[in-house]
Amino acid sequence: MPYLLPFPDIDPVLVSVELFGLTFSIRWYALAYVAGFAAAWAWMLRLTATPRLWKAESPPLPPDAIERLITWSVFGVVLGGRLGYVLFYNPGHYITNPLGIFAVWEGGMSFHGGALGAILAGFLLSWRYNLPFASIADMMAFSVPFGLFLGRVANFINAELWGRPTDVAWAVVFPGARASQCPSWWTAELCSRHPSQLYEAGLEGVLLFAVLAILAYRYGWLRTPGKITGAFMCLYGAARSFIEIYREPDSQFVTASNPFGHAIRFGTDAGDLGFTMGQLLSLPMVAAGLAILLLVSRRSPRAAA
Repeated sequence: MPYLLPFPDIDPVLVSVELFGLTFSIRWYALAYVAGFAAAWAWMLRLTATPRLWKAESPPLPPDAIERLITWSVFGVVLGGRLGYVLFYNPGHYITNPLGIFAVWEGGMSFHGGALGAILAGFLLSWRYNLPFASIADMMAFSVPFGLFLGRVANFINAELWGRPTDVAWAVVFPGARASQCPSWWTAELCSRHPSQLYEAGLEGVLLFAVLAILAYRYGWLRTPGKITGAFMCLYGAARSFIEIYREPDSQFVTASNPFGHAIRFGTDAGDLGFTMGQLLSLPMVAAGLAILLLVSRRSPRAAA
């Protein structure tokens, strides 16, 4: 039996307070959202305070517009993330249980839905205040890795969205793990899994931010509006699609005849190929990102020189 890493004893609830017979809890996951938006706000302010990053050394947004952008983005991410999960991952359940849509405390948020909500918020802000949407999108894309990193670490603390069964040296036994949760070929006493939340924190958070920073600071990609957005979409879509190989799909997609949880399958055998829902939503991001990069490069061939 391989050596397995025990799950760290971290309470998902940071602090609980009881008032008037009601218990109010602050969870690490909620704190990750707050800290992610705060970090994005601070980073956008820093970007606009560095004129050399922008075309003609002229930042596209004043500080008060960044404050409005963060406020609008909060609503876009939360509403879009929840509706995205409802529509993309479990529509059948919520059709029969519509009130469950509002039960956000039960979990269920989609990054892709949140991204669409944030894009809509940025577009409406640019239309309302006559601001450059492409540069707004670049600033938002450059700031997203903060929230991605913190959110995935919070997923790990919550012992949710874990990875597929594995016996690699860094496999983790999450709380409640049982051998019965693993495939029929599993022989170990406990079901150890990939800590895919940490894979995502590293790839979609740390590495993605590092690459975008190099593109912006070394190669001047913020001087060409839309370029950082295109790069983010390509890199995130590729990283998420890769990590889906190691991430356990949502239970509603897993059946006896579809043990890998593919939303689209090629073939009918138990070991057939296919795409998970995360891949179906991420691969079009890669195509869209490439299209954006091609479009802006044609329009401004020497903008980043």
